[in-house]
Amino acid sequence: MTDSPGTGRCDCGAAAGPLGECVDYYYAILAEEQTDPQMYRWHTTVVCAYLLQHPARAHEKYLDTQFRLLQLYLDKGLDALLRVAAHQVARNRHGVRSGYDMAPLAEYDPLPSGSPGPFRAGFSGMPFGDGSFVTDGHAAYGRRIQTIAEATVESWRTRTA
Repeated sequence: MTDSPGTGRCDCGAAAGPLGECVDYYYAILAEEQTDPQMYRWHTTVVCAYLLQHPARAHEKYLDTQFRLLQLYLDKGLDALLRVAAHQVARNRHGVRSGYDMAPLAEYDPLPSGSPGPFRAGFSGMPFGDGSFVTDGHAAYGRRIQTIAEATVESWRTRTA
């Protein structure tokens, strides 16, 4: 299933916001990140949460890692997530062919089977003003992304089989 144009609801169940459905918010966030290095710090969290809330848009083989990355972020914070992401990029740059290094994520729960339930927070609920998601500051933006990450993990943990 994909976002459902014209229905006023996204495939994740969220009502469309002023910018449209979640996909519209997602692409607007990705575009704004490109010009705002502080905002870009939450890029991995944004991508993981969006794809876990919209698994039909994701590559299934990566969802488990994305679920674990969100748990790492919620457990140890943004700086820990950025260190793990930098480690993976460095491995890729050096031609390591053994795949993703799961050691930093081993302590986190694997992605449950089934489908996630409704999400108490999602992308189409993000405030957007004056052409930006950070009009009230980066800390407030980060708290909103954290709330979406929490809602995503929570929903998957209470999923329906």
